[in-house]
Amino acid sequence: MASPGEKLAESLEQLKKLQDSGIIAINTSMFSRVHRERLLQNNFIKEVTKGWYIAVPSDETQGDSTSWYTSYWSFCAQYLNDRYGSSYCISAEQSLQIHSGNWSVPTQLTIKSLEGPNGITMLPYNTSLFTMKSPLPDAAELTTIEGVRMLTLASSLIHSSPGMFNRYPTDARTALSMIRDASEILGLLLDGGKSTKAGRLAGAFRNNKQEKIADDIIKTMQKAGYDVRETDPFENPSVVTIDTRAVSPCVNRIKLMWSQMRQVVIEQFPQAPGLPQDKEKYLKLIDEIYVTDAYHSLSIERYRVSPELIERARNGSWDIDKHPEDKKQKDAMAARSYWQATQQVIKSIKKILNNENSGIVAEKEHGEWYRELFAPSVTANLLKPSELAGYRNSPIYIGQSRHVPLNVSAVRDTMPILFELLKEEPDAGVRAVLGHFIFVHIHPYMDGNGRMGRFLMNVMLASGGYPWTVIPVEEWATYMDALEKASTELNIKDFASFIAYLVNEGLKGTPVANLRK
Repeated sequence: MASPGEKLAESLEQLKKLQDSGIIAINTSMFSRVHRERLLQNNFIKEVTKGWYIAVPSDETQGDSTSWYTSYWSFCAQYLNDRYGSSYCISAEQSLQIHSGNWSVPTQLTIKSLEGPNGITMLPYNTSLFTMKSPLPDAAELTTIEGVRMLTLASSLIHSSPGMFNRYPTDARTALSMIRDASEILGLLLDGGKSTKAGRLAGAFRNNKQEKIADDIIKTMQKAGYDVRETDPFENPSVVTIDTRAVSPCVNRIKLMWSQMRQVVIEQFPQAPGLPQDKEKYLKLIDEIYVTDAYHSLSIERYRVSPELIERARNGSWDIDKHPEDKKQKDAMAARSYWQATQQVIKSIKKILNNENSGIVAEKEHGEWYRELFAPSVTANLLKPSELAGYRNSPIYIGQSRHVPLNVSAVRDTMPILFELLKEEPDAGVRAVLGHFIFVHIHPYMDGNGRMGRFLMNVMLASGGYPWTVIPVEEWATYMDALEKASTELNIKDFASFIAYLVNEGLKGTPVANLRK
């Protein structure tokens, strides 16, 4: 008779087969009731909506949204394909956001389908699908990205509501920047006789400093006999020069975010003291505060069932924690790594205190900070040597965050833009806040992004003579919530205010332990 461990191993093998075939949205029809109940009981799968499940780590705590957010888009793609096949698409506004590089998990995803009932399907963590019974655009106006059916870039710009341009100006401007010639959009405008939408888009392109496209839309529509009146759907003029040659839409997106957010940071931040006269005293203060600054990253990879896990289940040891001696060794390596990386960061700060451009220094030397952060663990065989290669080569997710970091190719396109912005930014507070935020928004490494982001923040703070600033562990939730709001809502005020408060307290000499008491 099979032992409980052997039975669980059989169920895990079934789950692994589904995962190996790329299935994220698991339907009750995909395996037997016995396997399903066994996996549910042992917390290897979680119900998303009636009859549908996703795989989760067995040790994921109640209320942890990580598995759901990391599975969200794949689940929706497979679930919607199963329900509607090719007879659905997401809304124009949400199509436009995805084209612009914004894959943040929405609180509600709007679905249009002739076969769907008007109604809401509730999903975990206050997310939902809102299905509208509605005709679909012509097939030529539809495309599929990451398994999700949506409007093409041109069609999403045409069909998005006027309010979209003011509610989500960064997404709208990024999408506009991806249109390189009016011909990409004129065919749909002409064949549909969409004169009002043509006038709105002409105004949007002109506001976005794409005057030639705006002129071509107006002249061509008028030549075809349409009465077109140009209107500007944006509330404010653009102050960013759009790069229409950018490989990734995220290049312009990062520039627009920086431009949109910098004034908010300036309003929140204390005036920079200026580079210190007594450089040795400044460096000594960094050394004294070192111990309290060693925080761990919260980046997380998608959970997968492995052959090793199946074997542990088979022999009944799947729920045993790692050996204490291994944990001690890893903790020791983390401490050593953080010390070595900090010493490298201090070398960079010394150059900045000698009037070198902080953006140039950070661009040249951040790779060395990263290598020092992980080299001891590689030497101790706790990590593979490939971990030191540099920017990541695969997707990554952030624990309990609706924000989806940039894809691999976009990382390589946007990191030079981040350093370009740092080099050119005259305000040290902006360099510190937006440097940290944009870095973790991109999430260029497989691990260590939080620590690297805080290193970058403190290097930029040093460039204005601000003190080295620690994020207190007691304020971790506030810190992460503010970063989440900045990433998913593009609202930097809370994060800027939070960092400004800590910097102000540091300027007063308030010990970290006494903050917010």
